Amino acid sequence: MRILVCYGSKRGGTAGIADIIARTLAARGFQVDLRPAAEIESVDGYEAVVVGGALYMSRWHRDARRFVRRHTQELRARPVWLFSSGPLDDSATWNEVPPVEQVQRLMARIGAQGHITFGGRLLPDAKGFIASKMASSLAGDWRDPRIIRAWAEGMADGLRAFERTPSHAAEDTPIWH
Repeated sequence: MRILVCYGSKRGGTAGIADIIARTLAARGFQVDLRPAAEIESVDGYEAVVVGGALYMSRWHRDARRFVRRHTQELRARPVWLFSSGPLDDSATWNEVPPVEQVQRLMARIGAQGHITFGGRLLPDAKGFIASKMASSLAGDWRDPRIIRAWAEGMADGLRAFERTPSHAAEDTPIWH
């Protein structure tokens, strides 16, 4: 099974989460492509997709939003999971942080299988007026690789349940429920 993991990331924190997800899925035997969402022309050839976006001021990264909008029809035909990164504290480690309204609408639009919010990262030397002001008091890394890997492993288990059966393999049609 071939899976696309793509992301919208401004400062690299979300890209790092996507990398952990991609490596976890690959370790479970899936063929995985990891790419920035802005670079994706087509989702043809992928049987599942994971889309991640950084949160800025309660808005999902523009590249992730555009990817979902551009490929809505194709995404509706395969299992898709979304993730967000952003809280600059450990709230996502201890509590389920629901998707922001914008992501909820995108999830409904494509029939996403699920969503999770992971902690974010802000480097002390962040560039930009707002980011540098925030970094003076909020710099840190709240991404928890154990939680990210556990989520990706759960997704892998779910995908295994959807894998092709011998009777459908001849038709080259996956079974998605």
